[in-house]
Amino acid sequence: MGPERVRSHRPDVPGIAEVLTARFVEHAYPLHTHDTWTLLLVEDGAVHYDLDRRPHDTGRLVTLLPPHVPHDGRAATATGFRKRVLYLDPEALPATAAGRLADAPELPDPRLTAAVRELHTRLDVDADPLDVHARAAVLLDAVAAHVLRTPPSPRRDAPLARRLRALIDENVVDGVLLADAAARFGVSSAHLVRTFTREVGMPPHAYLTGRRVDLARRLLLTGHRPAEAAVLAGFHDQPHLTRHFRRVLGTTPGRFVG
Repeated sequence: MGPERVRSHRPDVPGIAEVLTARFVEHAYPLHTHDTWTLLLVEDGAVHYDLDRRPHDTGRLVTLLPPHVPHDGRAATATGFRKRVLYLDPEALPATAAGRLADAPELPDPRLTAAVRELHTRLDVDADPLDVHARAAVLLDAVAAHVLRTPPSPRRDAPLARRLRALIDENVVDGVLLADAAARFGVSSAHLVRTFTREVGMPPHAYLTGRRVDLARRLLLTGHRPAEAAVLAGFHDQPHLTRHFRRVLGTTPGRFVG
């Protein structure tokens, strides 16, 4: 699995205090605490740890360690382990879950595993902010529901979805901040994402990307160069446009008008 390494950064995403990727063979964490929730996914190997003086082992499962509870950690095998960690703000999850998690910190739900991996991957690259914020909101809501044993509500709300779609349509180039939209409509970010996805048939970020691709193709057809069309349509640069343009239309912006 390669040499030991640690990489960490603080993303500009509500609810997430830090993103960490690490690979260890010999390093052992001493007994310590965090003032954040620790959402951990072991990708390779296994970890043995004591949490609140009780032993645990985790393989490729999502583990959630509560704030202020002492724990340590070390490789459970000679080959070490590789992990992804999302450190969550203390207020990101209900404090009432801490006691339950101290007894049973593993969250054996493959959907949570996939969601943690997808969000962590996007936080490590220059992903679309609306995509990242939406995934974070939905993941935090799902984790909270899991630890409190209260499934998220599947309420239908077509008017809310239409309002968000109209807001996105009005801000195709500049984009929409999920937290601002949720505050504007008086709902949670997770409910807004779920409602839009259920009613429209795709997540908000995918809808916004599609609208930007449509705008870019119109700009290309009126004579703009791909680099110009990319910026005018709200993409970071031409490669960013090209990636999404090819995925949607099966060709590059340059060949589209060739």
